Amino acid sequence: MQSDVPLLPELTIGPHRIAPGLLLAPMAGVTDKPFRILCKRLGAGLCASEMTSSDPSLWRTRKSLQRMDHDGEPPPISVQIAGYDPAMMAEAARFNVDHGAQIIDINMGCPAKKVCKVDAGSALMRDEPLVARILKAVVDAVDVPVTLKIRTGWDRHHRNGPRIARIAEDAGIAALAVHGRTRDMHYTGEAEYDTITAIKAALTIPVIANGDIDSGPKARFVLERTGVDALMFGRAAQGRPWIFREVAHYLETGEELPPPSPAEVRDILLGHLDDLYDFYGEFMGLRIARKHLGWYAKDRPENATFRTVVNRAESADQQRQLTRDYFDALAAGIDPNLSAAA
Repeated sequence: MQSDVPLLPELTIGPHRIAPGLLLAPMAGVTDKPFRILCKRLGAGLCASEMTSSDPSLWRTRKSLQRMDHDGEPPPISVQIAGYDPAMMAEAARFNVDHGAQIIDINMGCPAKKVCKVDAGSALMRDEPLVARILKAVVDAVDVPVTLKIRTGWDRHHRNGPRIARIAEDAGIAALAVHGRTRDMHYTGEAEYDTITAIKAALTIPVIANGDIDSGPKARFVLERTGVDALMFGRAAQGRPWIFREVAHYLETGEELPPPSPAEVRDILLGHLDDLYDFYGEFMGLRIARKHLGWYAKDRPENATFRTVVNRAESADQQRQLTRDYFDALAAGIDPNLSAAA
């Protein structure tokens, strides 16, 4: 039976109070600084950076430098690192702390083939002794809290998430996020929460549930089902950064907020576009914006045509104006007439 007690979670990671306990999952190509700042403004308690490599030869590339840029970002600053070598991971942790990281997050959850084929990400869950060495090396290397993100296991026959979780707690990991899928599932099927429940019951450190949490009611279900300390949102925040305030409102009141109006979505999106242009420059910002534009319009019947139109934009001003015109029409309740623009 559903409780009437407000369930808005919060948690402590080292010296940092994370309130609300609604976290943005680190996602490569998505959770750059403009998106992290936007999600924090709209209610996220913590936003981890995109995955950064532990290979020092890559730290001075343009992509890595952008991922390590935290200037003006509200604290605490959480940076996710990935790799397979304990010494390199330790050095990467120190490097990122020296460049502003206040929390180091270790990636053992990414299912991407290019990550797993070099024995990083969720592939590490196949080697529990190596997991222990990496975690100890990183925890010992820095004075900031270290967190870990895992999956429930490598595949359904090797769902060893609970063992990895105990290794993490013994190594001094400050908080653990668990995606309710095995690596072989990638993002298919449905997330399961039984393993997360078992992990939470076995640990004393904070546990964060991740996977298919896309609404206030689903957030409440997962909190009550698993007993976790916080929730993490990934794909549900793409094109919907206001999900954090929606979930927070529901957990506090039991009532769902109405969706943002087309005018509010327009203003949020136009601000996001400006931040992308400023951060990446017009050439790259214009191209990176395309996927976000598609996500913002994904629930609209005109989505396919809208994407075709904005993807043809050859300047930031043109992309911005096409976006404004589209949402202005929706706000006015009229046909955006995209066929003419296409």
